[in-house]
Amino acid sequence: MMSLYRPKALSLARSSLQLTSKRVFHSSKPTQSSVSNPITSFPKTHPFAFQLIIATGKTSAADILVQVVAEKKKFEEIDWKRNGIFVVFGFAYLGGFQYWLMVSKYRQWFPTMDRFAKLTFAQKLKDTAGIIDAAKMVIFDVVVHLPMIYFPTYYTVKEFVGGSSYNPIDWAKDGVTKYSNNMKEDLTAMIQLWGPSDCIQFVLPMHIRMPFRHLVSFFWTAYVSFTRGSIEEDVKTD
Repeated sequence: MMSLYRPKALSLARSSLQLTSKRVFHSSKPTQSSVSNPITSFPKTHPFAFQLIIATGKTSAADILVQVVAEKKKFEEIDWKRNGIFVVFGFAYLGGFQYWLMVSKYRQWFPTMDRFAKLTFAQKLKDTAGIIDAAKMVIFDVVVHLPMIYFPTYYTVKEFVGGSSYNPIDWAKDGVTKYSNNMKEDLTAMIQLWGPSDCIQFVLPMHIRMPFRHLVSFFWTAYVSFTRGSIEEDVKTD
């Protein structure tokens, strides 16, 4: 009896070995989906550097757009010193500090952030802890971050780039003084835009949140450029 089943067993073993070798050989070949494009994968593999590039280019482009379109300047009339304010601020604050704050620190302060972001909208409505953390993020942004950190930093950077003093204390002092003079108007505009925008941003999936904020920030930067960008205007009001 054993002799009858032996050829069949050997045949099954050979076919199994051939099938396994085909699978191994096939899996060793890189598929089209496994080969990532270095351009499209750059935001995922280098998120911090990507933020710096986008934030710097966006703020500079928004100011140039305002100067050319809203203020009717020719390209050779562009105030590059004024544009430098937005380049420095976009690189150091929006691309650097704000990424650290809203990605690194928010993960520590609001522990449900990543989990909540992955849920469907229907699941989010049932997640009380996630909704509370999202509300906290909105409140922190419009009550602490923007009025107490963003605006004072912007006005200080503006003095650093466009002011006549080389003393950092003067940059901060003059910047905060000008911010206090414009505070009511600045905070009103900030609440009107970033309040509703944050309510949307902090319920979006994680990979969409920062691009969405950059999109909104482009128009916000254009507003800031139009109303607070001019260096000459500040000199007149001193």
